[in-house]
Amino acid sequence: MNPLRIFSLISLTTVFLSTGYAQDKKPISPHETVNATIDGADIKIAYGRPYTKDPKTGEMRKIWGGLVPYAKVWRTGANEATLLTTSKALDFGGTTVPAGTYSLFTQPEENGTAKLIINKQTGQWGTKYDEKQDFARIDMKKSELDAPVDQFTMSIDKNSSGGGMITLKWEKTEYTAPFTVKS
Repeated sequence: MNPLRIFSLISLTTVFLSTGYAQDKKPISPHETVNATIDGADIKIAYGRPYTKDPKTGEMRKIWGGLVPYAKVWRTGANEATLLTTSKALDFGGTTVPAGTYSLFTQPEENGTAKLIINKQTGQWGTKYDEKQDFARIDMKKSELDAPVDQFTMSIDKNSSGGGMITLKWEKTEYTAPFTVKS
């Protein structure tokens, strides 16, 4: 048999097997994109969704103050940096964030306060945080959930008092950051 033909056959077999394997393999922290239109602004958050259970051992992990340490910047999800994209300027309690795409980070504190960090750098791995690229740090409100949330979840919801709300839920904790849309 011709060596070129053997090489081609081996190459095709390798591609076929690796493609089939990749399709069967489930990501440890799947990605999610949430979208909402709030007061005419199209808003999107793309993020990785880690689980409370350790993917290697299946054991429950302590999230806040454990996997997500207090007083340190956290990537707000898993894998690549979480992205916020908005078609219109958003106002977070007096801080205006122009239309565009930003990375989101979070810094929870042991006393229950937390900051949503809106960072100008995009496209980086989630642990590649550059504080010099921070656009704003927004106060978040913490509340206790009635039932635990196993997989980290973010949402963009309409706020009953106007504007919207970015919400982070994990374990038995919820953090929220209200915003309004600038005209």
